[in-house]
Amino acid sequence: MPAQRDYRAWFRLLIGVILLLAASPLLAHTIEGSDAAFVQNIDGPAIGPFIYLGAKHMVTGYDHLLFLVGVIFFLYRPGHIVQYVTLFAIGHSITLLFGVLADLQVNAYFIDAIIGLSVAYKAFENMGGFRRLGFEPNTRMAVFVFGLFHGLGLATKLQEFELSDNGLVTNILSFNVGVEIGQILALSLVYIGLSVWRTRDSYLRNAFVTNTVLLGSGFLLTAYQLSAFVYLP
Repeated sequence: MPAQRDYRAWFRLLIGVILLLAASPLLAHTIEGSDAAFVQNIDGPAIGPFIYLGAKHMVTGYDHLLFLVGVIFFLYRPGHIVQYVTLFAIGHSITLLFGVLADLQVNAYFIDAIIGLSVAYKAFENMGGFRRLGFEPNTRMAVFVFGLFHGLGLATKLQEFELSDNGLVTNILSFNVGVEIGQILALSLVYIGLSVWRTRDSYLRNAFVTNTVLLGSGFLLTAYQLSAFVYLP
């Protein structure tokens, strides 16, 4: 009976996540409102505000955070976490800076669909799916490559605006610093939560179901973005 209650609870959690992501137009981590007006009208370096915008964007970027939860889910040593998160940070920093400064035009929906797939990929790996298929992916390389796509996704958000060339490099670098700060803050909370959970028997018992939730969330994000890619102009 306790096991059945656990599975029912996780099933309700999965449904809750699906319903939450189904409302993604309301929760989408775009730059809008007063933040959008500021970005649109800025002319010159604005280090502090762009650091704030970058941090806010990462903290509210549920697709980025879901991927990082998958990355550190089975990482116990802080050194390993730093290694993987650094690879991810290098990847997304490269494409964020290059994408905006080189005005690399890509479809935001398509890139966000790949980001959704990155969540599903990491969850599937955590579930031992690749081992069952007789394939052992290079996890570090995968995190770096997906980091490139995540950075490109961040770049598409900034490319929605006509950014002034005056102070552009400084502002993009500041935005990237903010993204890293937001990532550290969010991951610190996730790591603390996981560390507390790991002290309980329910952690390993429910690890498979938790990653099933991540897998379903990743596929749902991908499906939503692909539908927008196909049907929206």
